[in-house]
Amino acid sequence: MRVAIALGSNLDDRLALLRRGRDRLRQIHDQDAPFLCSKIYETSPLDCPPGSPPFLNAVIELSTSLPPFDLLALMQKWESDFGRPSSHAHHAPRTIDLDILYCGSLHISHSMLTLPHPRIFERLFVLDPLCDICPDRKATPKSHSFRELRDILRSSQNRNLSSFIYDF
Repeated sequence: MRVAIALGSNLDDRLALLRRGRDRLRQIHDQDAPFLCSKIYETSPLDCPPGSPPFLNAVIELSTSLPPFDLLALMQKWESDFGRPSSHAHHAPRTIDLDILYCGSLHISHSMLTLPHPRIFERLFVLDPLCDICPDRKATPKSHSFRELRDILRSSQNRNLSSFIYDF
């Protein structure tokens, strides 16, 4: 199943942490399918405590046979391995954040996991990287493509919140 994972970091060596996250994701990837990496973007913190440092954000799309809840548990373990406490304030600065954006065309509404991710449509720091790797994909059959969603959001905010900074 094709799965998209958003990676974000705003503490410590952000670039190294994203690269470590990417390397962990390669371990669960089906080697016969494409492993797609967006560019890395530096973004201002959104809904974070005052004084929070800027984020580096990226998206990876891969193929895996892991069921979504097993993938979630594994990514939460990796976050802990990378120094993110399991108990933390909402939107607190973090060493790494790994979010499942979609798993194929699955729709899940559970207290632990909602797919597709409910805030894809409102976050340029997710839509910009998604447009690097799959601009014409739709989160749901009835939604706009990621490119259309990004353009709508940019025009409604009248600005671009993220800037490309590194190749992954």
